[in-house]
Amino acid sequence: MPDQQNDKMSEKPMWVQQMRIIIFGTDTFWGRTFDIVLLIAILLSVIAVMLESVGSIEENHGTLLRTIEWIFTIVFSMEYIARLISSDKPFKYIFSFFGLVDLLSIIPTFLSLFILGPQYLLTIRTFRLLRVFRILKLVRFIGEAKVLGEAVMASRYKITVFLITVLAVAVITGSMMYIIEGPEHGYTSIPRGIYWAIVTLTTVGFGDIAPHTVLGQALASVLMILGYGVIAVPTGIIGAEVAQHLPKKNGNHQCPGCKSTDHDDDANYCKHCGTDLSS
Repeated sequence: MPDQQNDKMSEKPMWVQQMRIIIFGTDTFWGRTFDIVLLIAILLSVIAVMLESVGSIEENHGTLLRTIEWIFTIVFSMEYIARLISSDKPFKYIFSFFGLVDLLSIIPTFLSLFILGPQYLLTIRTFRLLRVFRILKLVRFIGEAKVLGEAVMASRYKITVFLITVLAVAVITGSMMYIIEGPEHGYTSIPRGIYWAIVTLTTVGFGDIAPHTVLGQALASVLMILGYGVIAVPTGIIGAEVAQHLPKKNGNHQCPGCKSTDHDDDANYCKHCGTDLSS
């Protein structure tokens, strides 16, 4: 398969091949420089968008910020087109995670020509900063992220049941509080009571609505204590799944190089690739 991809790239013009090395590679000086400059541009563009949302700054420098925003959008649009041209599988790139993020990071500016406000969604460009893992050779952390992702997916049914239970508790408690306190104490409807229950159950406690009767305060006290369990349960569920999905190790002797685990307890070096097991 890699040979077929190399054959496809060899058929393209030399300038396309060189562009691919710069855009998708980090092993060369220009490739690394391109990615670093891109990250800086992403940071500056997001800062410009955030500053535009500040009323006083927008009033005095709105035109300048919008000009900067358009400049960055044009640059990112050209980069997106360049990625399509130099990619060996353009459609695969378009529908990949980074491909979708790259596209969504330029669409809001064009939508702002017709609708007011979409330009503030340009903060989605912060997702593009994830490329720093590739640039700084931190790809090894992707394996850890994969373990976490697998743990979350494996616990999704347990979490779903838990959330449904929490929602049921919030609905029942909110309804009870509506009956106990009533509109005169701010509980003007059952949805309003449910809102209070969710805020209390999650230990957020905005304080914009609170019980005044003894029975209402007693119910609120029970819900507050129950709220600590709401925080602990999902953590325990996911933590248990993470422990199950961690690579099985013989002591601490999983090879950091080839990831093999069949080593003796007193082994200092991997018997497959020779990597120092203590590193």
